[in-house]
Amino acid sequence: MNGIVQTFKLDTHRLETPKFPPRKFKRDMTPLEDTAKSIAAELREAGHTAYFAGGCVRDALLGKDPKDYDIATSATPQEVMKLFPGSDAIGAHFGVILVRRGGAHFEIATFRNDGSYSDGRRPDSVTFSTPEEDAQRRDFTVNGLFKDPEKDEIIDFVGGQADLAKQTLRAIGDPKARFSEDALRLMRAIRFATVLGFEIETATWQAICDCHELLKKIAVERIREEFNKIILSPNRAQGVRMLVDSGLIQHFLPEVLDLIGCEQPPQWHPEGDVYTHTMIMLEMLHGTPSLDLCLSVLLHDIGKPATYTYDEEDERIRFNGHDRVGSQMSEEILHRLKYPNDTIEAVSAMVDNHMNFMHVQQMKKSKLKRFMARPNYQDEMELHRVDCASSNGFTENYEFLRQKEEEFDNEPLIPEPLVKGKDLIDMGFKPGPRFKEILEAIQTEQLEGSLTSREQGLAYVRENYEAE
Repeated sequence: MNGIVQTFKLDTHRLETPKFPPRKFKRDMTPLEDTAKSIAAELREAGHTAYFAGGCVRDALLGKDPKDYDIATSATPQEVMKLFPGSDAIGAHFGVILVRRGGAHFEIATFRNDGSYSDGRRPDSVTFSTPEEDAQRRDFTVNGLFKDPEKDEIIDFVGGQADLAKQTLRAIGDPKARFSEDALRLMRAIRFATVLGFEIETATWQAICDCHELLKKIAVERIREEFNKIILSPNRAQGVRMLVDSGLIQHFLPEVLDLIGCEQPPQWHPEGDVYTHTMIMLEMLHGTPSLDLCLSVLLHDIGKPATYTYDEEDERIRFNGHDRVGSQMSEEILHRLKYPNDTIEAVSAMVDNHMNFMHVQQMKKSKLKRFMARPNYQDEMELHRVDCASSNGFTENYEFLRQKEEEFDNEPLIPEPLVKGKDLIDMGFKPGPRFKEILEAIQTEQLEGSLTSREQGLAYVRENYEAE
């Protein structure tokens, strides 16, 4: 390979780290792990060293079933491809080959050193090296572990086992150097701390704060994917706080900073400013909320700073139209972050609709049914629940809607229409905008229970409309 020195001497020097404490969870071998072991065995049988590497080792030590397995080896990319015909050279210049087996993908990477990172994303060159040197180039100690699958032995050159035991996230070597090499590691640090529930070691945290400007080098799509994992984690609120406190969030979602110090009427929001209210809501989400819901909670009051007014006469803070403004802002933000259109539409609609829950008990049955038939209704219900629970504690509207769900459970919220467009044409009406008006009026009466048959629907049309 051009410009790459290949060496394969196995350096057995390792840091003296305590053995990881006995696991609370006994893991049975999964089919994925079994397949990964068979690949490693083939590499060994061909005379190469082969270790499991990185996240799969970390997760297994934490008692979790790894979602994928990466294998680090002394074999060159050419040797890997010869050994596994049909594999893909997805990153052969960096020593990475993709092997497909058993319906899964396995990345096989040659032990390497990285050269300089002129673009702050990927090395300009690599030198094939030893396991110890390969561990030193990785991002965090808990991701720098290897496992010999044949001996079932952890190989630790970086103190990763000790940091796992202490639940600490620590950069390998000089933190600033690691973040300068690949600025996406700034987001990955917050993601790992959030998802694993680990504390970021002091020097590593300070380097994140000092290097936050480097995030400008990273494509928004890569930032978005890391942010998604943060916002979907049960520790999402803490993750957002770290993004704010480190300065990272200003480079992709600066609007959140405007929530800090944006006061709210204390009679409705005794918890404090909009930022505090939003963080509490993120903490209160149940179960495994959808990405749409998590984003909607984060952005539901994003329009408040822009609509803040103080009514001198009533001595009250107001945010008139913040739902509409917030919906527009959410659409712009998510477009900027290049989210899919369906996510943008769902989130902006939920932000736009979140204040309408205060009116549900006054809605006519037809309007209420349409309200409850919205495609994101259950997510909107959870948004409403945490919105109230984090502030005024008002639950009457939520409970009312749950009762209505039971009441309407025996029939479709929006039944088949009694009258269709073809019926109107047969009655002498010309297709056009008026069709929608007539059909919607019939549906309203149907939802109210005033019309229950096609014959009644047709009679309603004859009584209230004249064909052109």
